[in-house]
Amino acid sequence: MKSAREINPETWVPKESAVLCFIRDKKENKVLLIHKKRGLGAGLVNAPGGRIEKGESPAEAAVRETEEEVGITVKVSDLVYAGDLFFQFTDGHSIRGYVFYTYKWEGAEKETSEADPFWCRENDIPYDNMWTDDSWWLPHMLGGRHFRGRFIFNNDKMLSMSLDVESENGINSIPKGALYEQNNL
Repeated sequence: MKSAREINPETWVPKESAVLCFIRDKKENKVLLIHKKRGLGAGLVNAPGGRIEKGESPAEAAVRETEEEVGITVKVSDLVYAGDLFFQFTDGHSIRGYVFYTYKWEGAEKETSEADPFWCRENDIPYDNMWTDDSWWLPHMLGGRHFRGRFIFNNDKMLSMSLDVESENGINSIPKGALYEQNNL
């Protein structure tokens, strides 16, 4: 597979499924991110998340992973389903990702063996320290636009991407991340 457009979400079968859960503070215009300590993406900034376990729905996995990684409790009923991510790696590994966000949570963030959480203003997200694809789809999620992204990676280098974005209100400007990445692929 050479082009991300070759990933057909209707027929493509990933080796794993995973979730991301963005905790958003609407009043302060902040989002909770993590410095990932281990596993795929260790050393990068991300949101709480991880693999979906057998018998779990994506939303249930988002609740569990958020509690495990940062000690914050979220409820399935408060999660907003934001979009889909399809990752194909050149070594044969593949992951389907489900992205959620919520404005409601209980508890305070705490560091764990998996993650060191920190709050960040939504306009100051450190895209330079994240997976390359994040700068393409995350601004759409923050803007309330549903997305579907398909990506091909060789280790941590993005080789190809395709992004579909839905908007009921139109898109008035190109997201900051897309402008940045356009010159850095």
